[in-house]
Amino acid sequence: MNESNPNQAALRIIPREAHCISRKQISSGALRVLYRLNEAGYAAYLVGGAVRDLLIGGQPKDFDVATDATPEDVRRLFRNCRLIGRRFRLAHVVFGPEIVEVATFRGNGGDDIDTDGDRQVVDGRIVRDNVWGTIEEDALRRDFTANALYYDIADFSVRDYVGGYDDVQRRVLRLIGDPLQRYREDPVRMLRAVRLSAKLGFSISPEARAPFAELGVLLTQAPPARLFDESLKMFLAGSGLKSFRALEQFGLLGAVFPLTARALAFRGGESFRAVLEAGLAGTDARVSEGKSVTPAFLFAVLLWGAVRAQAEREIARGVDPNLAWQRVSHQIITEQAKHVAIPRRFGQVMQEIWTLQPRFADRQKKKVFRLLAHPRFRGAYDFLLLRAPEGADIAELGRWWTHAQSTPHEALAEELSAAPTSAAAPASDAPKKRRRRRRKPSAQASAATDSQ
Repeated sequence: MNESNPNQAALRIIPREAHCISRKQISSGALRVLYRLNEAGYAAYLVGGAVRDLLIGGQPKDFDVATDATPEDVRRLFRNCRLIGRRFRLAHVVFGPEIVEVATFRGNGGDDIDTDGDRQVVDGRIVRDNVWGTIEEDALRRDFTANALYYDIADFSVRDYVGGYDDVQRRVLRLIGDPLQRYREDPVRMLRAVRLSAKLGFSISPEARAPFAELGVLLTQAPPARLFDESLKMFLAGSGLKSFRALEQFGLLGAVFPLTARALAFRGGESFRAVLEAGLAGTDARVSEGKSVTPAFLFAVLLWGAVRAQAEREIARGVDPNLAWQRVSHQIITEQAKHVAIPRRFGQVMQEIWTLQPRFADRQKKKVFRLLAHPRFRGAYDFLLLRAPEGADIAELGRWWTHAQSTPHEALAEELSAAPTSAAAPASDAPKKRRRRRRKPSAQASAATDSQ
């Protein structure tokens, strides 16, 4: 990129012998797309994160292709192609489980709605962008220089128009163009900077992070569905704890998860922080081990501080504990969904995890076995173990329920029958004595009484 003019591209070609990318590292589906486009007379490049990751010795999860072929051209070449998107028109070429995303070079298209209605900017934000252009224009339209590198299938070189090759070597994230303008176009770029920094171990250049304090509030105007997708990328890709700490460091947490930021700032926030960071670290470990992770558990952890504090206030006011937990759980999810969308299927699981927490304190035999058989027991139990930093009583509950699961049914039943369970349960949950109902006198008895 021309240092005197950040909006002017300057091509640098890194030949095959000067970089480390090999075709053996590229997926078979991506190679088929690249070769067929090239053979049909179109320019075809591997682009973006795949090139960046290969240059630092990583293994990309996705391989994206950029070309001068239009989406309709791509569909004519590939029967296994479908066109998607309205904001950004894309072609998806499907090879079994692999999907290769093919994007046409995008142009500048001016600053307002173009004559074909294919580009629209509202309050500085791009809401539709389907103006085709040249590879130079396409490079300048990308977010970070590290994501604007093109691997050319024709000669196996890497084409760099914005200085991205050197930035990858230095492991720095630098925005293309004016940072204020680029963040106003798409505020989610701030979250992408945080996520990529945490994931790749890259630093964020001073000029790229400087506008966070001023423009972070724009994230409150981003579509909640987009912020949900970006949250999953931040927290469920193996670098969730680093992403969380970076969000706090750069002052962006409150714009996306205001309830979480507020709970951390309140009295007692340190114990919540310990729970939250343990949950994120555990999720990162599961990802690295190839185990499954669920957004429901993640969001249950992120919002636990707010749920617990509000439920305790409701109970202190005299609200029935069961009603308080149910009502507060619903309120917190509804409030957070204004910022980050939470699909109903995840919200229901979150509510069950939260509302089961107070039930762990009741060790009455019937209630213990009922809880052990609950379909959401495992998630709620794992959540209970995370809560150990809240106090010795919570840690002891975690140990007891670990013991309960490993004890045979008959032995556990005997143990619970012999134990003073009434003392183990909270006073509010203690079993109430049943009053014996007085039997009505029979008709004969009533008659005999009346005759006396």
